[in-house]
Parts: sequence; structure tokens; C-alpha cells
Amino acid sequence: MAQGTVQVTHGGSSRWRRRSGEYPTLSAALAAAGDGDVLCIAAGTYRENLVLRHAVTLRGPEGGVPGSVRIAPADGVALTVHASAVVQDLHLEGQDRAAPALLVEDGAPELSDLRVSTRSAAGIEVRGAARPVVRRCTVDNPAGVGIAVLDGGGGVFEECEVVAAGQAGVSVRGGGHPRLERCRIHHSTGAGIAVTGEGSGLEALGCEVYEVRGTGVQVTSRAAARLTDCSVHRTSGDGVTLDSDAVLALADCDIHDVPENAVDLRSRSVLTLSRTSVRRFGRNGLSVWDPGTRVDAEACEIHDSTGDYPAVWVSDGATASLASCRVRDVPDALFVLDRGSRVDVLDSDLSQVARTAVSVSDGAVARLEDCRIREAATGAWFRDHGSGGALVGCSVDSVQTGVIVTKGADPELERCVVGSAVEAGFYVSAGGRGSFTECRVTGSDGFGFHIIDGCASTLSHCRTERCARGGYEFAEEGPLARDCTSDEAPRRPGVLGGAASTAPAAGPVPGPGGPGGTGGTGGPGGTGVAGPGVPSGPGAAPRGPAAAVPALAGARTAAEAVVPGQGPGVRTGAASGGGSGQAAEAGGRRSQEVLGQLDALVGLESVKREVRALTDMIEVGRRRREAGLKAASVRRHLVFTGSPGTGKTTVARLYGEILASLGVLERGHLVEVSRVDLVGEHIGSTAIRTQEAFERARGGVLFIDEAYALAPEDSGRDFGREAIDTLVKLMEDHRDAVVVIVAGYTAEMERFLTVNPGVASRFSRTITFGDYGPEDLLRIVEQQAEEHEYRLGGGTAEALLKYFAELPKGPAFGNGRTARQTFESMVERHAGRVAQLTEAGTDELTLLFPEDLPGTGLP
Repeated sequence: MAQGTVQVTHGGSSRWRRRSGEYPTLSAALAAAGDGDVLCIAAGTYRENLVLRHAVTLRGPEGGVPGSVRIAPADGVALTVHASAVVQDLHLEGQDRAAPALLVEDGAPELSDLRVSTRSAAGIEVRGAARPVVRRCTVDNPAGVGIAVLDGGGGVFEECEVVAAGQAGVSVRGGGHPRLERCRIHHSTGAGIAVTGEGSGLEALGCEVYEVRGTGVQVTSRAAARLTDCSVHRTSGDGVTLDSDAVLALADCDIHDVPENAVDLRSRSVLTLSRTSVRRFGRNGLSVWDPGTRVDAEACEIHDSTGDYPAVWVSDGATASLASCRVRDVPDALFVLDRGSRVDVLDSDLSQVARTAVSVSDGAVARLEDCRIREAATGAWFRDHGSGGALVGCSVDSVQTGVIVTKGADPELERCVVGSAVEAGFYVSAGGRGSFTECRVTGSDGFGFHIIDGCASTLSHCRTERCARGGYEFAEEGPLARDCTSDEAPRRPGVLGGAASTAPAAGPVPGPGGPGGTGGTGGPGGTGVAGPGVPSGPGAAPRGPAAAVPALAGARTAAEAVVPGQGPGVRTGAASGGGSGQAAEAGGRRSQEVLGQLDALVGLESVKREVRALTDMIEVGRRRREAGLKAASVRRHLVFTGSPGTGKTTVARLYGEILASLGVLERGHLVEVSRVDLVGEHIGSTAIRTQEAFERARGGVLFIDEAYALAPEDSGRDFGREAIDTLVKLMEDHRDAVVVIVAGYTAEMERFLTVNPGVASRFSRTITFGDYGPEDLLRIVEQQAEEHEYRLGGGTAEALLKYFAELPKGPAFGNGRTARQTFESMVERHAGRVAQLTEAGTDELTLLFPEDLPGTGLP
């Protein structure tokens, strides 16, 4: 297209005088024009770099074809605006990778109906004091940023479209603060909208971000943004991410069809959601991490997950609040884990949940008030020591199991109703506690309240109705029941029943329990039966951010071991509950410091020798290499064998820290997994899961608990073998990136090492963890007593030694867990004894005596 002429209509000093002129070039016309003049450009291509320094109007010919005027210089900025000019109906092209095609540096120009088709650093760049109004403009820039607003720039963009961008579609930084109205950003490589840096902000109204190869909306580094009535969908990464003190508000937005997290925030970021829908996401709907990070959601919907992960994931000290929200059709609804993490849920619905609706672990807290949970495998699961919170006025309906409390968790439940449970209404095992006030179970196919393992739960004014196996099943001494009733007739000792029957006003419900009360490996009720694809209670729930955590009471992994040499509440293993697959960061300590902690553990003398010998070989090999000598290759992968509760996970974590301190591993963190984390339901999914677990452990230790479960004796077409084969190949291909430790019972692990010719050759040695002897168990009790400010009275140590010596050492013996449970039982019995005293001094409040041991009568 040939270059045309430029018609300039000059505004005179008098209102009635006007004059016109024609110029062969745009530069000449601009040189002659002043404020108020109109430049009408004839159709053509102009190879000029234009600079507007006056408040002129620059437009294409009247009645001409849109875009018939092309401004296309060979390099540099096609159009630079320094004034409050008006620019209409131009086609701008740029070829300079170091400069924008359209640069607005000052004034409040009006830019409308422009098409920016370029391969520049940015299609449109606004900076400094510029405040343009940009309407109906299109940017096509496959080489750089679509629209960039930086260095304090602002302005309003109305009905604009970024049709392609090689980087972010819209980038705001350096204190920029634009407003987008009814804009569309799509086909960008990078974030659709990226806002970063302190003082930077963005407001978007009625905008759409889609078809993005990356994150839809990204707000970082103290930036702030607000999106109203916007849609984010069809991204290749997360839908929305916040990081490093970012602040974002989403109102009436729709985030959907996202393969990763719909919304991910961390590092003290704050997100406010109102009337927003999150749907069809591949990982978490809301993923919230780190202390100080917070989400407040009101009247939002999170539903239709396409992946295998919890809809809401809150961890590492983050907090979340959900009010009047609905979460439905998801694998798991709400996972909150790690000490300091907290979730408050008010008047919300959690429904159509394949596994666990609410999971609380690793010292986290969740409080649900006036909520409704229905159609889930497990309604709520408080998993381990320090984990708690409350359910107040909640209803749980049409579930496998209503509420589960395990491994020292201690929630408060008040005025909760469980209806139509396939197994138990409330199930407590493996050292779980919990207080239940005015709770009710109706229409359970199992027990109403099923409490085993001598768990010290408290029931007050509870009621069961139409429970097929009985209203209350207390398999051992432990629970306290006050004014609890049932419409069932008494069936056996340890079972409360009868419409008029009431438990004693105080004290444990007597009786050893009966068949079915010992808590088999199948979870509450012991049936282990569920529909296709739905776990049959707690024992079947998968673990990790993709799922739930381990088997329940009676199973060999039922309760978490006490860390030998440490007090209760100290975790063994990964940063998240029960082998969640989440990484626990190494502390970066020196090897001697970590070895000192290893030496401080109770017992495990042979284990300590083995680890020290291996550490010495690695250290000497490193020194030989530094001296230019040959060093023997040391295989660092290990096999741990032994019973539960003997400290295998603790030693694995310390081993990772030691290797990191020696420079053998990059991070030394621990990722704990088991069969449910590695084995998929379909052909091909197992290899993907195993690779993902291996990648999470890169630079650290992959700890596979009960590894023998990957190769069951009657495996048939079991996909566990695929996990083993994949793991063997990964260990060979990335031999220096990850240390793998497989653990389990001794005989089963010997069989496991024979299932694949390459398995045994990958592991350097087997370390056997022996059961604790009575002296070791006594030492653990003494340490716990010291930590909790108790003392052992005269004869108590001897009584404990005798007690531990006489305990059966069968497959269910818990080692460190048994010592912890014994201490907790002594504290409870001590409390029952001292509470009867009119006055109690320091000795009475702190001394534990032989009569406080389980199985002895109170004075």
C-alpha cells in the first residue's frame, strides 16, 4: 500500500477562522499542527516514527476501511504520545524487540479503534504520568507483552482485546495501576494478567482471560488487584496465583477449566472471594500455604473437580474462612494440616465427596458451625496429635462414617447429628480423644458411637437411634459417658443401650467390649465395603494433597509412633499428615548436630551404628575426592525393617538432613508415601503418580512406608508392580537426585526385595529396627513426664518396667506409641484420683504412682 497524504485542519485563533493544508508525510503534518488541530490520514503505509507532543486529533480517513492506515517504521516506537491527543482508527506495526509499538508517556490521550499488530517488546506501553483512555483496541504481539503499564502509569482500557502475546497479556509493575473494563485477554504465553511490585495495582471489571499458556491471573510482591464479574478459564497452569504479600479480591467471578490449582496463594498473601465460582479444576480449587496467608470466601461455589486432589487445601500455618459456601462433586472437600493452620467454616454445604469431606491433621485446627455434610465416604476426620477444632450444630448424612478421631486428635463436637451412616456414626481409635456433647446418631448400619483402643473420649447427653449394630460400642476402658441414651436394648458389656438406659454419671463405661469392638483393619464396623471407586472408610482413604491419610486402628499403621527421645506431639516424617507426600524442609543443620539428635533417641543402638557407618563412608569419600583420590561409590538407598513405632520415619528424616549437610543431597527434605500415593486405578496412572512422588522428593528422601504392599502375594493384575518397575528406572536414571528408603515388616520386606530383579541391587543395606525393651519404653515415659511437668513417684518406675515386660508383643504392639498411650492413661487416672482431694499441693499435682497405671484399681 503506497503512502498517501495527510490533510491537516488547523484551528485558528478566532472561532470563525479555520484553514487546511496537505502534507506528504505525517512528520511534516505533525510539525505544522498545534493543539486542537485534526490530522486526517489518507489510506496507505507510513514508514515513520510518530511523536505526538500536542493535543491533536490523529485519525484515518472518514468512511475509509478500518485499519487502512498503517504506521510501520523499520525500527523503534511506531507511535509515541506525550500529550492529551485523540488517536483513532490506525493500524500500528512495530518490529523492535527492545521497544513498544505504541508508547504513552504523558497526558490523558483518547485512543480508540486501534489495531496493534507487532513483534515488539510490548504492544501498548503506558508509563509515568500518562492516564490514557483506550477503547476498542486490539493487540497482537506474539513476541512480547500485550499491554504493559509501569512506572506509575495508569489509565482505563475499555473493550480492548489482546489476541496474542509472547509474554504476559497484560503486565503491571513499578507502581502502575490501570483499570480494565470488558476486556478480553487470550492466547498469551505467560500469565494472562500479571501484577507485581509494591504500589502496583489493577482493577478489572467484566473481563475474560482464557487460552493462556501459563497462569491466568498472577499477583505478586506486594501488588494488589480487584477483579469483578471476570472469567478465567482454559489455562495451562494455575487459574489465579498470589505470592509474597499480594492482595486480591475476586467478586462475582468464574474460574473454570483449569488443569492445575484454580487459585493458589502463599507467602502472606491475602485473598477475598465473594459470590465466585471455582469449577472443573485439576488440582486444588483453593490452595493456601504459609503463615500469614489468608483466604476469606463468602457465598462461593467450588465444584466438579477433574483431578484427584482436595478442593480446599490449607497448610503450613495458613488460614481460611468460608461462609455460606458450597463444595460439591470433589474427591476430598477440605484438607487443613500443619500446626498453625486454621479453617473456619460457617453455614456451608459439603456434598458429593468421594472420600473425606473435612480432614484435619498435623496439629491444624478446623471449626465448622451450622454446616451440612452429605454423600461422603467420611464426614470429618481429625487425624493426629494436636489436631482439633470443633463441629458445632453440624449435620452429617449419607456417609460411610460420620466423624473419625484418631492418633491423639482432640476435637470438640456439639449438637451434631449423623444420619444414615453405612458404618459408624462416630468412630474413635488409636489414641484419639474428643468430647461429644448433645450429639446424635440415627439410622446407622453400624454402631452409633464406636470407641476402641481405650480412647479417652467424653460423651455427654448424646443419643443414638436405629443403629443396626448397637448404639454404643466401647471396646475397652477409656471413654466417659454421662446421661447418654439409646433406643437399643443392651446387648453386651461395654455397649450402652435401651431407651431408658443411661451411662453412669461419671467414670468409664465398664466392660471389655465384644466381637467387632477390636477395630479391625477395615475401619469402623469392620466391613470395608463400599461402592466402586469409593474407599470403604478410613482404612481405604488415600493420602497426601491428592487424597486422605492412612489406615485406622488395628491396622499396623494405625497410630503414629512417638518420636523416641522426644515428647508427644512430635511428628515422625513428612510435613503433612500421615505420609501426605508434602515435603518437610530440612533445617540446614551441620551433620554433627543432626547426628547428635540421632544419638539422643531412645534405644536404636544398632540403627545408630549403621547410620554412622554409612555417614562416615560418605564423608571420607567426599574428602578423598577433594584430595584427588578415588572414592568408592556408596549406594545410599536403604531398607528399613521392623515393627511400627520404632522410629523408622524419624531416622529417615534425620538421614536426609545428614546427607544434605554433607552436600550429597540438595535439600534433604522427606517425602513420605505409601501404596495409595503411588498406585492408580487405571492403566498408565500408576507410572504418573510414581513419577510425581519422585519429583516431589527430588533433592531429598523418598520414604515408602509398607513398601511390600506394592507387591501383594496374590497380586494378579495389580498395578503395584508397575510402581516398582517405574521406581527402579527412576532410581537408575536419577541416581544422585533422590535417596529412596523402603520400610515395612521384616519378613514382608524380604519378599518385596525379590519381586523385581533390579530392586535388591538398588539398595545398599538393610537396617533393622528392633522392638523397644521395657527399659526403653520406661525412658520414653520418663521423657514425656518431664516435658509435661510430671514426676514418677516411688515404685512407679519399677511398676512400669513390670507392666511393659508383661504386655503382649503381638503384631499390633505399638512400641513408642504404646509408651505414649501408657503415659496419657496414667495422667488421666492421676486426674481422676487427685480431683477427689479437697486440697492438692505440688506433689499431689505432679507425682504419678503405680496405681495410676492402666489396669490397676483407683484407691
